[in-house]
Amino acid sequence: MGGACEYEFELKNMRCPYCGNENSTVLESRSTGDSGEVRRRRECLKCKKRFTTYEKVGNIDLKVEKRSGELEEFSRDKLERGIQKACWKRGISEEEIESVVDEIEMKLLNRKSTTVKSTDIGKLVLTRLRKIDGVAYLRFASVYLDVDNLRDFKAVMEELEIKKAN
Repeated sequence: MGGACEYEFELKNMRCPYCGNENSTVLESRSTGDSGEVRRRRECLKCKKRFTTYEKVGNIDLKVEKRSGELEEFSRDKLERGIQKACWKRGISEEEIESVVDEIEMKLLNRKSTTVKSTDIGKLVLTRLRKIDGVAYLRFASVYLDVDNLRDFKAVMEELEIKKAN
């Protein structure tokens, strides 16, 4: 991995500035910082020329249901901070972390419901971290699964080893 997030999909109604075609492929996607804006490099499927778009998600009303039952607004920044803490000093690039956040956010936004359980978000993060780095997975799991003793931590480690072997 290690590169920018790559997508293979077509987007309708985003016109190529060169030929006006509405179909393009996203080659690279990056966050532009705190503004929540995403910079995307695209390639027109007709003329094959490349262009850049800057996109900002409008008012999407995605709510997160906490374990307590309380609802709060979804925060991409909060998701990213949690993943960054788990990946701290693990040699995982910012681009790879951004890719994980993009993928999880996209899955959440594509759900039929505008309410998602925090436990579902945690499972999505664990699934991605398991593939990337075992230590980052254990760090996140220790908080998410509320591991508070060595026996529980050992069980999480054994589960990780079993799933890696399969």
